[in-house]
Amino acid sequence: MGSSMSDPLRRAVRLVAILNLAFFGIELAVALRIGSVSLLADSADFFEDAAVNFLIFGALGWPPVIRAKVGMLLAAVLLVPAAAFVWTLWRKLGHPVAPQALPLSGTGLAALVINLFCAFVLARYREHSGSLTKAAFLSARNDALANVAIIVAGLVTAATKSLWPDIAVGLGIALMNLDAAREVWQAALAEHREAAPPRP
Repeated sequence: MGSSMSDPLRRAVRLVAILNLAFFGIELAVALRIGSVSLLADSADFFEDAAVNFLIFGALGWPPVIRAKVGMLLAAVLLVPAAAFVWTLWRKLGHPVAPQALPLSGTGLAALVINLFCAFVLARYREHSGSLTKAAFLSARNDALANVAIIVAGLVTAATKSLWPDIAVGLGIALMNLDAAREVWQAALAEHREAAPPRP
């Protein structure tokens, strides 16, 4: 990939990383205030996205073999939201109170706007730099889908006063990230095979 592509791509992933890191703090604060499993899992997702894009920003100038190894590392990073879900679910079941519906849906809507913008920024680069940009694009796409589910969970919670919509969406976020981790790992493995020098 030449400099004509790498420079715009580096700027794109830097912007996406900054936006994700900023909204991580916002969503985490709301999640802790209203006791939402799905928002806490999604805030971990924002932190993971920021880490992914900062790593990509630094790795774009590296050789293909190193980029592939970083892709494998990012596959592991994608598991962070799943771990966050298990931890928050354990705490939630010990204190089974439904989260506040309006802040839940409102924060989900704001997160959706951020993630749609990030997915739009990254969409044109998702086939470049192999597993690295694939990881970034998949993360932004999955987050946008998760945010729609969070908005719906807030509406259902308002109608039913149940904690289960929030828990169900948190489970969905965890499962999507497990699938994304599998896809990125496979892409990184294929990239590593192609870039590795042939054995004598």
